[in-house]
Amino acid sequence: MADADPLAARSASGTSVADAGSPQGPDRPVPAGATGSPGLLVATGDGTATVTISNPARRNAMTLAMWRSLPPLLDALAGDPTVRVLVLTGAGDTFCAGADIGDLAGPDGMRGIREAAVAAEEALAAFPKPTIAAVRGYCVGGGCQLAVACDLRFAAEGARFGVTPARLGIVYPASSTRRLAGLAGQSTAKHLLFSAELIDHERALRTGLVDEVLPADRLDARVREFTAVLRSRSQLTQAAAKEFAAGEPPAERLAHWAEQAAASGDAAEGAAAFLERREPRFTWTPGRG
Repeated sequence: MADADPLAARSASGTSVADAGSPQGPDRPVPAGATGSPGLLVATGDGTATVTISNPARRNAMTLAMWRSLPPLLDALAGDPTVRVLVLTGAGDTFCAGADIGDLAGPDGMRGIREAAVAAEEALAAFPKPTIAAVRGYCVGGGCQLAVACDLRFAAEGARFGVTPARLGIVYPASSTRRLAGLAGQSTAKHLLFSAELIDHERALRTGLVDEVLPADRLDARVREFTAVLRSRSQLTQAAAKEFAAGEPPAERLAHWAEQAAASGDAAEGAAAFLERREPRFTWTPGRG
């Protein structure tokens, strides 16, 4: 769940607590519209949908409304045949500092945040196309929860990661705990959950919490390069691999994918393209799976 992380809190002076000790680096342009009201910004083009967590005044803390808006947004993008890859990132130099603790005083309180955060996490994990978290700065609490739900995580040098419910006496959801442990290992998951300490990009890479670390000024370019690679590959392979990696599929799903593979023609196209030394033109789409 989101843990109403203290990094998203305000001090009595009105200064974000996260301002103290924040990684410094070149200013990153804030996407158009990434000012004003908190929200999730969407941009699509060249087969990639980029969802930007935008709440710069609170280090991109996720409000309850933002948590609740993510599942229907993902549903719409999943149904868009022009979208091949999804990138989740944060406005400016922070990915996401957690849940906005201002929502704790609302009528739904912690229970509402918890339920909405888990629903958003599960929707992201179930997105039928490849997902990448592009992480700068703080990736803490609910932000880390979302990043872990993505298929891959690319981080800029200086990024910091933490799962911090122990600071607030909150029980982290069982499903989120298992997903974190499955990604980074039980020892790393326990370290993060027991201590609520933040770890740097080097340790995150070493433990498997992130897949690549880039200089801050290379992150966007690398994400663009890699999404281009993904868009050139077989969606059939990607969709089946994503389902299989999530757990042992039942026999009927194995049969389903065998039927899809036989009917798609992707394997024949891949072999022909290899022999003819050209780029393959795969035709299978997720709507058929």
